[in-house]
This record gives sequence, structure tokens and C-alpha cells, in this order.
Amino acid sequence: MFPTERPRRLRRTPALRRLVAETTLTPHDLVAPLFVAEGIFEPRAISSLPGHFQHTITSLREEVRALVRAGVRGVLLFGVPTTKDEVGSGAWDPDGVVQVALRELRDEFGDDIVLMADLCLDEYTSHGHCGVLLPDGTVDNDATIALYARVAVAQAQAGAAVVAPSGMMDGQVAAIRVALDDAGFTDTIILAYAAKYASGLYGPFRDAVGVEIVEGGDRKGYQQDYRNRREALREARADVAQGADIVMVKPAMSYLDVVSDLHHALDVPVCAYHVSGEYAMVKAAGANGWIDETAVAIEQLTAVRRAGADFVLTYFAREIATELDA
Repeated sequence: MFPTERPRRLRRTPALRRLVAETTLTPHDLVAPLFVAEGIFEPRAISSLPGHFQHTITSLREEVRALVRAGVRGVLLFGVPTTKDEVGSGAWDPDGVVQVALRELRDEFGDDIVLMADLCLDEYTSHGHCGVLLPDGTVDNDATIALYARVAVAQAQAGAAVVAPSGMMDGQVAAIRVALDDAGFTDTIILAYAAKYASGLYGPFRDAVGVEIVEGGDRKGYQQDYRNRREALREARADVAQGADIVMVKPAMSYLDVVSDLHHALDVPVCAYHVSGEYAMVKAAGANGWIDETAVAIEQLTAVRRAGADFVLTYFAREIATELDA
């Protein structure tokens, strides 16, 4: 007679559970999205993202110092300009808010932290879309990726180690890679938002950057349909073929199947973006006493890692890194 199987033996103590854990979550697995704004003199709280702010350059430096102390080794910058125009020219202005912030952070932190810059036009366009609009209100793909190339070079010149094109334009990675290489930035990494879905979970982010899409418009024509799975792999493979060094799935929790697909099919790092709506829901439920928000946040971020993400972009980065390091 065989002995009775008792898998609970391996769960008996915290030390045993840690020893045999299949998935780990450490501060080094987290990247913090941060917002830096022009024309403000003190950080401005973002009501739908509790604990987060539109930063001044000074408060941004202080936040990055705190992240480094907590063990976080990557930040992703988003800009909030004071003026916008039809083509989003502030995105590639050498004196634009993100370029100024990148130079400041590069000079202070050097290689102690990986500086990433979101590469898109929506924060800088008056119409809120991710590119140049045609007369019929649709995005002109080819005109847009030519501008993305200019943004990439400006960000690399300012000190970005990683540029992260998020507009989901066809051919954007190839255009950016060529522009970076031609400008001598052959070591600049491209983190492609390869599987970015047209999700209802981006509301707090749009509050944070002050983006309003023109009346009657949306991004469903260029972001992915949430009903599709195979399409994500096709998009990601195309980005890798064009020169992407890392690919992203966004959002995270509703797309763990896609994270897993890309992890198993590709030979480049995969990350996932635990987005503003995912963060805000946990925070709201925690504030109401319905859940233990710290426990749920760690559970969710670990699930993203378990699905195959090499690292996670999350608004919980500093908070959870501090908790993990305790």
C-alpha cells in the first residue's frame, strides 16, 4: 500500500512555503509609472489615483530617491504639458517636460535606475489621439510614426535608456529603431506596447495626464479588441521582428492568458502594465474596508509574474516594494 499523499507538508510553515514557492515577487520586479507636469510649483494630487501626483521636477527627484531606497530599479515617465497642439510637438521638444525631467534624473541617478519614457503623442495633442489626424478624424499611421521617430531621438538624447512606444501604430518599432540607430543611439532599448487593449481601465490615467479624446472619438481603431487573443501574438511577433527588445501587455489582470502566450512564444522579455483602473479598484475596495489592499496588491502582482511577466509596471511599486522589503 502506498503512503497517503500529503502535499500540505510543504505548506506547513512560512519558511517552507518560501523555500518551495514557484514564483517570486521582489522590489526589483517592479517599475513605477510617474507623472511630471509643467507650470506647477508643488505636486498636485491625482484624486482617482490615491497616493499619486503630478510632480514638479523637484518632487519627481524626491520620489525617485524614495523608489531607489525601496529597491525599485525602473521608472516610466509621462509628461503633462501646459500647451498642446494638433500634432503634439511638445513630445519631441528638447525643452519639453519629459526631456527636462530625463536630463535631471540622468544627472542625479546615472545607472542606479532604468529611465524609461512613454513614447506617444496623446498627452501633447489638442484632440487627445495618439497621432496625427486625417480630415475624417482617423489617425494617419505613416505621418504619426515619422513623429514617433523624432520623439524617440529626443528622449534618447535627454537620457532615456528605454523608449516605450504606446500608440499601437503599424510599423512604429521599425521607424523608431532606424531613427535611433541613425542618430547613434544603438544601445537605446525599445519596450513596445505590443498588446495594448482598448480597455475601460484607463480612466484614472487620463485624469492624471489631462487627456480628453475629441467628442465621439475613441482608440478602438488602433488599440486591440479585448475579445481577441491570437491577435496579440501576431502584434508582438511583428514588433520583435522590427527590433523591439521587450514587449508589453496592457492591462495586466484581465489579460493573463495573453501574458502567458507571449512568455511561451517569444524569446524577449515580457512585461505587463497593472494599469490605473486596476490600482484604483483595489484602493477603493481597501478604503471601504472590503479587502486587505496590501494583500490583494501583492497577490495580483504575483499573479502577473506567475503568468510569465519578467517585470510589472504598477502604481503600487513604491508601496509594495517597501512592504516586500520589510
